[in-house]
Amino acid sequence: MRLKINNLKFTINLKQILVLGVTLFFINVISAQEVIEEEVKEEDVKQISITKASSSLKKVDGVAAVIGDFIVLDSDIDKSFLQLQASGVNTKDITRCQLFGKLLEDKLYAHHAIQDSVPVSNAEIRKSVDYQIQQFLQQVGGDMKKLLDFYKKEDEQSFRDEMFEINKSNMLAQRMQAKIVEEVEVTPEEVRVFFNKIPKDERPRFGTELKVAHIVIEPKITKEEKQKVIDRLKGFKEDVDNGASFRSKAILYGQDPGLKQSGYTYTLNKKQPRMVKEFRQAAFSLQEGQVSEPFETDFGFHIIHLQKIRGQEYDVSHILLKAEYSTAALIEAKEKLESIRKRIVDGEISFADAAKEASDEKDTKNNGGQLINPETQDYNFELTRMDPGLYAQIQDLKDGEVSLVLADQDRSQNKKFKIMTVTDRIDEHEADYVRDFLKIKEQALNEKKLKAIEKWQTEKILDTYIKITGKNRDCEFSSNWLKK
Repeated sequence: MRLKINNLKFTINLKQILVLGVTLFFINVISAQEVIEEEVKEEDVKQISITKASSSLKKVDGVAAVIGDFIVLDSDIDKSFLQLQASGVNTKDITRCQLFGKLLEDKLYAHHAIQDSVPVSNAEIRKSVDYQIQQFLQQVGGDMKKLLDFYKKEDEQSFRDEMFEINKSNMLAQRMQAKIVEEVEVTPEEVRVFFNKIPKDERPRFGTELKVAHIVIEPKITKEEKQKVIDRLKGFKEDVDNGASFRSKAILYGQDPGLKQSGYTYTLNKKQPRMVKEFRQAAFSLQEGQVSEPFETDFGFHIIHLQKIRGQEYDVSHILLKAEYSTAALIEAKEKLESIRKRIVDGEISFADAAKEASDEKDTKNNGGQLINPETQDYNFELTRMDPGLYAQIQDLKDGEVSLVLADQDRSQNKKFKIMTVTDRIDEHEADYVRDFLKIKEQALNEKKLKAIEKWQTEKILDTYIKITGKNRDCEFSSNWLKK
């Protein structure tokens, strides 16, 4: 019995899981309108080059499909199963045909991304490879030989080369899919029609939602503490200017955890904003080999070493140091917030007015301290999907109750104190068009995007050279890969 597949709604996001076995191959084919029924000929296979850099011709294992300028091997499907299992995914209910269909989709996206000149930079791919290798090494105790043995690779370079091609293919597929739906929007009328066509007994239910507000007080760092950090960074710069290794300094003293994950190099592009403004300005003002003067961002104090300039791309490393808070500053900030809390509890001032008057958090103080849900961009937090850290801080609060003073840290690991309150609570309920408009709009938009992808895929399958071989033709696809 053949299996029905819905590739577009396949829930395993393979693009987020590195499928190490899905090796990318390039071949020369001519676009055609019909599927060639016969098996791939031996002379066709021999034309396939394992990598662009390789001039040797090799016969590979069974070719499952040819999609434009890409191929899928039978072994790719097997290796996909192994990688999913290694990543902790239960593959019991995932069929071979489902994985095969997903690989076909990815190659179709990647092929047309190249045709449409969708940009993916080599530096971006290398950075992704570096990060992934670091993650893999952590799983094997940092032993590269053990990692290579596990993936049956002779040396690190061949491993990196294969991962480079896999990442390139995946990134091309992701960018192409994003391009297809980037201009898809829904009007209020389309949202209304979408909602009204859902049978009443099938309408979604939304869980309990809360609106949460907070007031934040940040301890102040003294000029003396800041100067200590600046002087230390100046000392590092002087050492490097005299021949010391910047990388060694960054490894020993740097306080940016993301730098290690990126292989102690960040790649900046003048056309693609990344990092905070002060960091970019300092980096782009340097010449190769130069080290910047110390400068401050929201994350702390930095010096930057410009390693290499490649056109619009700048490879940089940096040393981040954070100034220490004095005990007196911490006590002062906490006592200030305790005083504010007492005024609220005693009824002297409302929580919202206190936030506007005293909170140090610019993003929330002018709207009464109300937190914005980063997923929905509104003020509602669904209880079952709330960040565990936030939930832990408000789980015992009754509506209108003010928490005790809590010690916390922001995304830059800067210390702060805050008080919190629940300003509104909506119990679990059936979807309501007015109250839940943003959620319904999101569902309507997702449906419209899915239709746009289905339409694009239907058209491109007909316009792309596709050959499905052997037993793989027995799969019953939801997409017309066989062009029947």
